[in-house]
Amino acid sequence: MDDLVTIFVTDLNGDRHEILAPTDMGLNLMEAMKANEMPVKATCGGMAMCATCNVIIKSDHELPEMGESEEEMLDEAFVLDVEGSRLSCQIPVTQEIDGLEVQLGSLTDPEE
Repeated sequence: MDDLVTIFVTDLNGDRHEILAPTDMGLNLMEAMKANEMPVKATCGGMAMCATCNVIIKSDHELPEMGESEEEMLDEAFVLDVEGSRLSCQIPVTQEIDGLEVQLGSLTDPEE
C-alpha cells in the first residue's frame, strides 16, 4: 500500500520492532510508535517540551531540519549527548521516512 511506511524501532532492551504507519493521517513518529504500543512516554503529548519521546536516528534518511524548540529541548536534556538524537514528535510520517531505523532514547519509559 502506498499510504503505509515501515519503520524499524529498537527498544531499550535491544529488541528490533517493525511497525507500519499510515502517511495519510498527519501522524508524527511518536504517535505512530505509541499506536504500535512502543514504550514511548511523550509526557508533553508532542509539543517538543519534554524530550521523553527522544530517539536516536540509525539510518541515513533525510529528515526535516530540526526546529528551534526541538534543538533547545535536546540541549537541555543533558543525558541526550548522542549524535543523531531527535524528538520523535517532530518527525512527520511521510513516504520519505519509509525504512527509517531508530533506537528509543534513554528518557523513554520501559515500564509503560
